[in-house]
Amino acid sequence: MTAPLLLLLLLLPLLLPFALPPLARRALERLTPVAALWSVTGCAVLLAGCSTLALGMSVLTGLLKLPLFAALGELVHPLRTASDAFVVPAAIASAGVLAGCGVSLVRAVLGQARAFRAARAEAACGAVAGDLCVIDSPRPDAYALPGRPHRVVVTTAMLRSLDGPEREALLAHERAHTAGRHHYALAAAELAAHCHPALRPVRATIRLAAERAADEAAAVSVGDRRLTARAIARAALAGQAARPARPGFAPGAATGPVPQRVQALLATPRPRTARAISTLLIACTALSCVASATATADVHHRVEIAQGDEGP
Repeated sequence: MTAPLLLLLLLLPLLLPFALPPLARRALERLTPVAALWSVTGCAVLLAGCSTLALGMSVLTGLLKLPLFAALGELVHPLRTASDAFVVPAAIASAGVLAGCGVSLVRAVLGQARAFRAARAEAACGAVAGDLCVIDSPRPDAYALPGRPHRVVVTTAMLRSLDGPEREALLAHERAHTAGRHHYALAAAELAAHCHPALRPVRATIRLAAERAADEAAAVSVGDRRLTARAIARAALAGQAARPARPGFAPGAATGPVPQRVQALLATPRPRTARAISTLLIACTALSCVASATATADVHHRVEIAQGDEGP
């Protein structure tokens, strides 16, 4: 494989994530909310992994150009790549990006872990009935808290804001989050967003998809789409001034673009045409995976040649 082709293969995984935000929005329009949630999440995770791998390969090739690391790698021949004037600066830039992403990721994980522990501690002080935990608080809030066991947490202020049927719809919404394991998708979206800046807008789309999926499940559970829309709207109005004291992967009914969710619930469900957008998502992700895997294999082959294990 020529050096320019290797360069192209390393660049593709860094460029393809920029295509995902518009594709993710189209997926939410064309696919069912559940299908959009998991397909977009899977694409985001794979694209994040491929871009990280491409950066890692760039750093590796640059390091092996330096005598110290070439000796550590037992290279007996020079590593055949593009010009050192390009490879070494690219490796330095890639190392800086990886370090920045790593620091951002660690901070996010630590912050989410602290918020999760605080939310679990608060839930432990509430009144528990089955999976429902009621917290005496003047802050209107309701959310699905993952863990062992899973909890549907709701404050007394939120309960006072809704009537009986609306409470039923709200709790059905939160239980749909728990049953659908939506916290895994939200956590994965958060991690992917710290691996590539183009994936940060995708977090909002994935969160909206999770809320839409729970909205639809709640509407089926209570048998009334208008009631579900009213419950979501009133919960959002009640909690708009509150600052959620929960981790980002604990989904709540009053989060996200509520007017868009209410409009979707009040609209007449229509058939979905998903073939085109599904093909684009698969093609984008597959191209990134193939490019990063091929580039990795080529770098490995070049290293083996430099080590004298194989002939050129």
